Amino acid sequence: MDKRVERDVHVLRYFSSFISVSHGKVIHVSEPSLAFCPLASHLYDRFKKTGGADKKAVMAAIKKAIESKIKDYGFFTPERDFSRQEFAIPCGASEMLMAALKKRSIEAAVIVCDGAGTVITDKAEVAQGIGARMNSLLMTSPIIETMARLKKLGCRVVFVNALIDQVKGVEKAIEAGYKKIAVTVNGHDANELRGIRRLESSRGVSITVLVVCTTGVSGAKVEEIRRHADIVWSCASGEVREKIGAAARLQISEQIPVFVLTKTGMDFVASCADDKAALSGLKAQKQYLIANRPGGAKIKLGAYKGFLQEAELPVLSRDSFVTAKS
Repeated sequence: MDKRVERDVHVLRYFSSFISVSHGKVIHVSEPSLAFCPLASHLYDRFKKTGGADKKAVMAAIKKAIESKIKDYGFFTPERDFSRQEFAIPCGASEMLMAALKKRSIEAAVIVCDGAGTVITDKAEVAQGIGARMNSLLMTSPIIETMARLKKLGCRVVFVNALIDQVKGVEKAIEAGYKKIAVTVNGHDANELRGIRRLESSRGVSITVLVVCTTGVSGAKVEEIRRHADIVWSCASGEVREKIGAAARLQISEQIPVFVLTKTGMDFVASCADDKAALSGLKAQKQYLIANRPGGAKIKLGAYKGFLQEAELPVLSRDSFVTAKS
């Protein structure tokens, strides 16, 4: 057997299940703790049909969803698609990174890629190609072809063994000369946030911290996120909605809220808007909502269109609230 493919294991979290993939095949799906995920139900009709009560049906739907990513986009294989410009979802993290890189409001993004681990890119289409439809990647094995193609695209692959370490990724981005950096951090790795902020302070750079994949995050990690994140995707976490939402300056969307906590986060989101001035002039002591409910000024963030208005946060639709404790 070719030694380079002896170890090929990728572990991710989706719909609160842990999924293992090897050699392009889903080999394990754990039982989910969620009965409903708004994003999964939006992207895949099969989740609407399960009803959530039938665990085996949900697990089968999860398996098919990951298999479709492998088939359509080459996830976890040497055929991985790395260059995309279309929006996968209206206000996702990779979509915002793509917009910010295009407008040069940031110089580089530190992100995570299957088959490569922590990656640094300054290319908008690559940030979207890697991040679009990416789920909570917890561990990945090196895929030689993947790493070689990313390097050819001008990316920096931080570890030859495909380790995921966003603190080290930010450090390497700083060493490469980037001064305005955005980094995505899995909510379950909230302990990394202090290290990133220490780098920002000691190296005199600007770092926008985007916390993603927060399903199941609770307790002390939610507090770390509240203290150190700039933008937070609430995913299927009721506790993130409650605690992070209350501390936010801006909420984007009601169904799957994105919370903006800081001026750095507000500036980042404003740079993604068609009308930057509409967000740049908001009062620091007020809370604001961008949603589809009529009222306020029309605003467009990438593919997301809504109305901007003052609101007491969080604001949740009936379909948005789900609780994931594990």
